[in-house]
This record gives sequence, C-alpha cells and structure tokens, in this order.
Amino acid sequence: MAANTAYGTAGSGTVEAQEGGAYLGENAYYYCAMQAAPPHPQWDGLVGQRKELINEVGDAWANGTVLHYYFFNQASDVQRVHMSDGSERLYSWVGADEQLAIVRDAFKKWSDVGIGLRFVEVNTRDEAEIRIGFLQDNTSWSGVGTNLLNKEYFGPNERTMNFGWDLRRQPDTAIHEIGHAIGFEHEHQNPFAGIEWDEEAVYQDLGGPPNNWSRQMTFNNILQKLDRASMRGTAWDPDSVMEYPFKKGLIKSPRQFFQDGLRPAGGLSPKDKQRALALYPMLAERPQLLSTAQSVALHVKPGEQLNFQVTPEETRCYDFKTFGTSDVSMVLFEEEGGEPRFRAGDNDTGETRNAALRVKLIKDHKYILRVRVYYQERPAQCALMMW
Repeated sequence: MAANTAYGTAGSGTVEAQEGGAYLGENAYYYCAMQAAPPHPQWDGLVGQRKELINEVGDAWANGTVLHYYFFNQASDVQRVHMSDGSERLYSWVGADEQLAIVRDAFKKWSDVGIGLRFVEVNTRDEAEIRIGFLQDNTSWSGVGTNLLNKEYFGPNERTMNFGWDLRRQPDTAIHEIGHAIGFEHEHQNPFAGIEWDEEAVYQDLGGPPNNWSRQMTFNNILQKLDRASMRGTAWDPDSVMEYPFKKGLIKSPRQFFQDGLRPAGGLSPKDKQRALALYPMLAERPQLLSTAQSVALHVKPGEQLNFQVTPEETRCYDFKTFGTSDVSMVLFEEEGGEPRFRAGDNDTGETRNAALRVKLIKDHKYILRVRVYYQERPAQCALMMW
C-alpha cells in the first residue's frame, strides 16, 4: 500500500502526514501522548488464564454500543496555560470547521469496517462519551475504551480526546485517537513485536523538540511493553494505524528499521480491520428473547457477547443477575427513537460477586441486554436470569 501523505506548512517547514504522529521535516515527529490509564485494583490479585482473558478485553465497550461524540464549541471552552516566562494565556478547545470534518471522516472510516459499534455526533456534552477538544499544544491523545467513563479521570466538562496539531498535517491522527477510544493500544508497545530500542537515543529524541517529553512520558508511550495478555491478536503489525512512525537510529532491531526508520503505510491496515471485527463483530439482526424467570446458559467463548431482547409485560422493578464463577460485563439499553440508550450496567471482573442489575422497566418498552463474558470457571455451570 502506498504511503498516505498530505502536505501543508508548520512554521517555516514542510509537513508530511504519517501515522500516529505528524512529520515536521528533518525526521521530527509530533506523537500521540497517552496519559497513564486508570488502575484496576480489583484485577491485581488475578493469575493465570483468568487474568489473561480479563486483560484482553477488559476495557472494550459492549458490542452494539452507540458512542456519542461532541466537539467543544463554546467561547468558554478554554484552558489557562502557564507560560515559561511566568505569564498566563487562555487557549481554546474549539476546533475549526475543517478540523471537525477530518474527525468526522475518521469516525466514518472506522464505521465502514462494518464493526458493531456506531458513532453519533451530538450537540450537548452531557450526551457524549467522547468529548473532543483542539487545544493546540502539540499533544494529541485519547482515553482508552470504557476508561472514558471514569469520572475521576474525565469530568463531565473535560475532554476525553484532544487534537494538538493541525490535522491537515496528518488525518490519520484522528483515526489513531478513535482507535484508542474504542479500546486499542499503541502497536509499537506490542510485546510480540520483538523491537529492541536504543533507549537513551529514544529518551534524548523525545525529550527535545517538538515533543519535549519527560522520561516517564517517553517510557509510558514508547518503551514500556504492554501486558502480553492485553494484546488483541499477537502478531505485530508495523502498518497499523496504532503504530508510530520512527526515524532511523532509534530501533536497533529489527535491523531494517534502524537503517531506514519505520514508516507505516497509512490508514487502517488489514490487520486493524481484522482485530476490530473480532472485538466488535456485526450484530445479528434479532437478539434472543429473555423472559421472566428464564435461566439462560452463557455458552460463549471468552470475550464473546450474548444479546437479549427484553420486553416487559408490566411496569415494575426487574432483577438481572449472572450465576456461577465468571467475569462478566452486563449493560442494559432502552430503544429510544430507533437508538439504544444506556440505562444501567455492572461489571464484576476480578471480583468475587456476580454482575447484577435492578432496574425499573416500562411495560411494552423495548430493551436490549448485552452480556460480554470474559471468563468462566465452569462454562456449563454459568447462567443469566431475569425475574
């Protein structure tokens, strides 16, 4: 596949588009600067297969989720920045129309893969799981998967995604950050990649312009290997949209990247699409009907999902609960205007209890219960019931 390149200007230099970062000429790149993910203390004591299976899909959305995205658009959407000379300046989170258009197109590219997630733009931040700003600080980033819902990290008026440079330099930056938002990590941190770094050269390069990263930021985003169990697919994909470009001299092995640098092909790679479809396959048109006092065995492979239609015969509170030793994420949606709207959810991964919901349902309204199973100690003895 030919390299996906676009040209513009940044300062006095020519700008060439590349994958997770923007190429500024003279082998200088701006990179996606991920923050440390929220901890999962309930997972700390897990071992063996259970830990591996939870890590692999732990931050994934329930398949079939409609993710709403919002662009900050108010004059008050600003951030106070302390300058090196001691002064302060206000910088806007509002993006220009051409920047918004590039992000919308990036959402469409993920949708065109045929995944089970949907993306809908909304006009109020209260509705949005993905809140997008354009603070031009040369850092682009996004929260990962369901971590976007962590209110300790992302308040209701805070960004969950930022684009810190002109996306005309690199439209693939938007595809990359949306990849994080649906649960994918940096590809060069894949423990199966076999990359051997010249670590001091990496620290020196990223510690200087244009990124000016601390050693900890560089370690978190480049040198640190992800947990082997957390990788969706094992083979390294150097053409992934989640891969950074790197100039020559930073990667000692494989040798060709030391001599030539690493330049991903551009856009979503075939493996990107394959992994996305494995995690979020197209949903069946008609989910299974779940009736009151009915026990349903959870006969699925680890990471797979069951979907149930619920149409209550009377208005009252209903209970949903899993039984058996398992790790499950359970989410209830109500169909509203042809779109599933979140009503309640529970996730028991890493805990000794079972996922359970108690929700008031309205007679003849239509609901969808989505149950993603991470782990079952005895698959034939795990079940779901509604009463």
